[in-house]
Amino acid sequence: MKTYKSKFGYKIMVFLALLFCSIIGFMVYKNESLKAIILAGGIFSLVYGLFLYLNFSTEYTLTNDGVLKVKCGFFYNKRFDISKIKTIAKTNNLISSPAPSLDRIELTYGEFDLIIISPKDKIGFAQELTKVNPKIVNKLTE
Repeated sequence: MKTYKSKFGYKIMVFLALLFCSIIGFMVYKNESLKAIILAGGIFSLVYGLFLYLNFSTEYTLTNDGVLKVKCGFFYNKRFDISKIKTIAKTNNLISSPAPSLDRIELTYGEFDLIIISPKDKIGFAQELTKVNPKIVNKLTE
């Protein structure tokens, strides 16, 4: 069994911080009440904390029995049969997925299904998958 942690999504975290700081700054500029500013700051803290939790808790585990387990916080916990994976490729797709980073790879499996993930070591992850299922087309190294 081998576990790969997700790559940290710095770009998303910086974007969120800038967005919320801009909102708070605009509220201060418009002389909003202290109560409203504190409420907005509290909401920001909760959202930011959730994104931090997802960044640190997302992991991809290759089990000894040929299963890929994908865990993303308490929201997402699924198992995929590695023998059904067809391709591994780099992607820029921004679709919602268990991939906190924007540096992503796409796994196609089954008939028309796909999952987008962001392991830190994409090449090592792809190599481990192809060891389990040599039929996988690895487009990361092409």
